[in-house]
Amino acid sequence: MASTITSRTLLSAAALLALAACARVHISPLSPPPFRTEVAAGYDVTWTAIIRALAQQNVPLRAVARDSGVVASDEFVSPINLYADCGQLGGDQLEGEAVVSFTVFAESNGRATRIQVNSKMRTQAHRRGNSGKLRPVPVFQCASTGRFEANLLDAVREFVKE
Repeated sequence: MASTITSRTLLSAAALLALAACARVHISPLSPPPFRTEVAAGYDVTWTAIIRALAQQNVPLRAVARDSGVVASDEFVSPINLYADCGQLGGDQLEGEAVVSFTVFAESNGRATRIQVNSKMRTQAHRRGNSGKLRPVPVFQCASTGRFEANLLDAVREFVKE
């Protein structure tokens, strides 16, 4: 009886090890710190430029609070690797769709305005490389590519000049 239990235990352990050995490792991208910059314009002019830039990029907004300097976007879908870097699975870059959202903070700094952009991203439907169909699970956390932040601040600086 004792040898049967030991045999079952060993077979179970071997099966678990075999499954673990076949699993592909997900390598998450390193999350960058929040994007921070300063715009050489007063708060009111910069605030108007931020709202115009977000409207120009057709970003759905969830909350706009001018008095506290916060603009929060609603979640929206973006292709993976445009705004979101979702890492690699088994050595292949993840592709598909990511759900992204951004929060923009603006704060007066004398004659300039400090801006910080925070991001939150995760996969919605992904696949390894460009083969296979998109799968919704498992969900992986993603990091910002920095492209959204750079485009937003370029547009803000252009609107401030007008």
